[in-house]
Amino acid sequence: MDSRSARKHQAILDAATAAFLDKGYAGTSMDDIAKLAAVSKQTVYKHFADKEKLFSEIILATTDRIDGMIDLVADVPATADDLDENLTRLARRLLATLTRPEVIRLRRLIIANADAFPALGAAWYEQGFERVLVTLAATFRHLTDQGVLRTDDPVLAAHHFAGLLLWIPLNQAMFHGSAQHTETDLDLYATAGTRAFLAAYRTPTTA
Repeated sequence: MDSRSARKHQAILDAATAAFLDKGYAGTSMDDIAKLAAVSKQTVYKHFADKEKLFSEIILATTDRIDGMIDLVADVPATADDLDENLTRLARRLLATLTRPEVIRLRRLIIANADAFPALGAAWYEQGFERVLVTLAATFRHLTDQGVLRTDDPVLAAHHFAGLLLWIPLNQAMFHGSAQHTETDLDLYATAGTRAFLAAYRTPTTA
């Protein structure tokens, strides 16, 4: 693909992303996308066979952005030293990433089309958020091996940790249509969620 064609390809992707987020999948036409991208509809079809393939490429491309979050989770020290501080810091960064307005809008778009494209929704979950949970579970497994945590099921523990953080802000955003939290709220969710998690899973110390 030459540079001119690559620019058009990216312009189509950007235009389609904006249109799908604004109008939804059903409400967006290839004409809308062509107009936003400032190209002909023929050019759009030259790059993408149909609207479904374009939609799929846009959704799956976003899973690449999760790599930074996985690195963040993998870097959590698997020791008892400063465990509260380390997990709280991780919790706050996860909240900051997963409650960004563009992430919430994308999540709503995928959920709204899950019945029509179940395989796409499953792929986005598996290649995205589930990879974070698996990495987090590996950290919890190591902490358990070190005697710092008690986790019979580290994967379930990872789900519990994420749920304690995300239940309030994500549910509010899903039902209201936009984020309802403040930065102060996210600080509270990170601190309280980590405290609740460690109350359940930290290995008791003996005097």
